Amino acid sequence: MLPVVLTIAGSDSGGGAGIQADIKAISANGGFAASVITAITAQNTRAVLAAEPVSLELIGAQLEAVFEDLPIAAVKTGMLATAPIVALVSQRLQEYRAPHLVVDPVMISKSGYRLLDEAAIATVRERLIPLATLITPNAHEATHLTGRPVRTRQEAREAAQQLLELGVPGGAGQGGAFGR
Repeated sequence: MLPVVLTIAGSDSGGGAGIQADIKAISANGGFAASVITAITAQNTRAVLAAEPVSLELIGAQLEAVFEDLPIAAVKTGMLATAPIVALVSQRLQEYRAPHLVVDPVMISKSGYRLLDEAAIATVRERLIPLATLITPNAHEATHLTGRPVRTRQEAREAAQQLLELGVPGGAGQGGAFGR
């Protein structure tokens, strides 16, 4: 039986990011991909034209459907869009005791489109990151999560340490994982 990996993220109509990219990566690495869609985007290889979050009720129902039926081996989050979505996902991941959580705190597209509202950053920091096994912020995301600039390797190390101290297992200098 293939390990079931759940991706919780936005849908990318261009197929290069979000749920579509996660499903490709999970499948290419020998997993069975399950998904919970948190937002719908209209995007292509050049830009995100629009994005709309999915209702909390539908996100909750998707989470219930997947966790009640499939033996989830790992979970990855991507675009969560709003603070209420981050809070709901965090709560449900705790309730379902989701194993091996990878948090990719998707905030802004490469073209500059905001994919996570400003109010949600604190919720990611306070509610989602402490559940993570691994976090994968880029320099821009690490800057927003820590409130400190990340331009050099030393600044990246300091930001990584600060993020690990939020609760990532193995953090605080004990071999925790951080990257991208």
